[in-house]
Amino acid sequence: MSERKNSRPAMHGPRGPHGPMGAGEKAKNFKGSILRLMDYMRPYWFPMILCIIFSALSTVFTIIGPKILGNATTTLANGIIAKYAGTGSIDFAKIFTILRNLTIIYLISLLFSYLQGWIMAGVSQKITYNLRKEISAKINRLPLKYFDHQTHGEVLSRMTNDVDTVSQSLTQSLQQILTSLVQVIGIMIMMFTISVPMTIMALVVVPLSGIAAAIVVKKSQKFFTAQQNMLGEVNGHIEEMYGGHLVMKAFNGEKESIDKFDKLNNGLYQSAWKAQFVSGILQPITSFIGNLGYVGVCVLGGWLVIHKGMSIGDIQAFIQYVRNFNQPITQTAQMMNVLQSTAAAAERVFEFLDEKEEEPDTAHPVQIYDENGSLEIKGNVDFDHVSFGYDPGKIIIHDFNAHIKAGSQIAIVGPTGAGKTTIVKLLMRFYDLNSGDIKIDGIDTRDMTRHDLRSCFGMVLQDAWLHTGTIMDNIRYGKMDASDEEVVKAADEAYVDHFIRTLEDGYNTVIDEASTNISQGQKQLLTIARAFLSNPRILILDEATSSVDTRTEILIQKGMEKLMKGRTSFVIAHRLSTIKNADLILCLDHGDIVETGTHEELLAKNGFYAKLYNSQFQDVN
Repeated sequence: MSERKNSRPAMHGPRGPHGPMGAGEKAKNFKGSILRLMDYMRPYWFPMILCIIFSALSTVFTIIGPKILGNATTTLANGIIAKYAGTGSIDFAKIFTILRNLTIIYLISLLFSYLQGWIMAGVSQKITYNLRKEISAKINRLPLKYFDHQTHGEVLSRMTNDVDTVSQSLTQSLQQILTSLVQVIGIMIMMFTISVPMTIMALVVVPLSGIAAAIVVKKSQKFFTAQQNMLGEVNGHIEEMYGGHLVMKAFNGEKESIDKFDKLNNGLYQSAWKAQFVSGILQPITSFIGNLGYVGVCVLGGWLVIHKGMSIGDIQAFIQYVRNFNQPITQTAQMMNVLQSTAAAAERVFEFLDEKEEEPDTAHPVQIYDENGSLEIKGNVDFDHVSFGYDPGKIIIHDFNAHIKAGSQIAIVGPTGAGKTTIVKLLMRFYDLNSGDIKIDGIDTRDMTRHDLRSCFGMVLQDAWLHTGTIMDNIRYGKMDASDEEVVKAADEAYVDHFIRTLEDGYNTVIDEASTNISQGQKQLLTIARAFLSNPRILILDEATSSVDTRTEILIQKGMEKLMKGRTSFVIAHRLSTIKNADLILCLDHGDIVETGTHEELLAKNGFYAKLYNSQFQDVN
């Protein structure tokens, strides 16, 4: 019986600290996100410096190319003039030497560019690895209440799409920005060495390009943020529909699912085309402004050739520099747009990493293991004035009190929403109490580490969870260092050994991702075998037999009776017939214990439990 069914809509948008992020919301702190991202680069300062050096060397060799090519053009032009004047001929040997040297220079530039790209790819992947590692570790430190407000798809989107966006930006954009900056500086120096007036003419249009780029970047930032957010929503919907596609089809939910996908997909389309359109007009604008300067340079250059005797090779080199000068400026402006997307993605990643974590374990935990590593807990459990609500303003467990002796079999019953499963979650400290105390053998659960506390428990949930791997690995999950013999023994105790041996690969049978190659009842038996293997002091059975057939249920009940002997056991079930032999039955209604006693005692009272029990058998009676 689930006390906390997830009734929220299929997909929520990304949430900031005060609620969902709007579709057109800008990144809250562009500068802060970029600076924080740069902190991840700090451990790799040496390879980054090498990248800058190799980028500079590659660019320098590329930049001097037009000047050398201009010398070849000048030599050719002078030779042609001398040939027609009858005073000389074309010096092909000199031209060949110049072109040979130019080829060598370009090959060296290519080598340095390759080294820069190779190093930068390694750095970016290491940073990406660290980000994903932090996210993975963060997930394990987040309280369960965080996931009450997030879908799996949203978390996956931050871990995959957003991190991939950051990775691609580091690999491509950062490398391009470094190269472009060196190109701009180097080309400017070369242009000044050829002609100061022409350089000034070329630089006049640069501020105009910068202003245009700043305007476009500002406009596009909100659209890139919206694009990342909508991508997360689309992924969340697809993941949710694929995971439950059988249920969706069974209830003829195809149209509703498609309609919702179309709505989300349209939102992604709207934000994506706006982002791409606004960023796409940047290059035509800067190219147009650059061409204005290009025309001015050509006119001034022609005048200098006629009136100042400037060489044709210098004019050719300068025009080539002007064309190359505009290109890195345009590329840098484009990379600034990419950085907007990067900032939006990085901010979503950092928002996740900055989410409030569950309260840390006590600095001085009580030791519950002896010097030999044996657990000293017996299994006495006390609930002392426990109050709790998933939301602070909505308390669902009110002043709950109970004393359970070690080895007792406790059944918790009540209607849906009574707080049965919630009590178990509080017992294992999945959530912290609003008030009151829970003690095990007189030790407050907050005085233990969560790891030690949960090592006392074995749990069989209503949703049998198995991971991709062999049956042996899935049972061993209850005790990671268990031998094969221990695993087989646990399976035998859970009456699942026979079934496993009928499989072609036996215990080495691989369970697929969705566990579709075994039945629900078989999955339940395997999780019960896992509980046997963990050998817990306290056992929790939440709907342990609700998804199996009658024959399997009988086998499970026999195994459970053996497993529960000598252990404190909490049993939650719909079918009250399965808990007749419980030492104590706690009847909960709206978070309060309304009745306690054995099955016979509660029936004799003819109260709340009797009405609940009789309602299940009224057709029989």
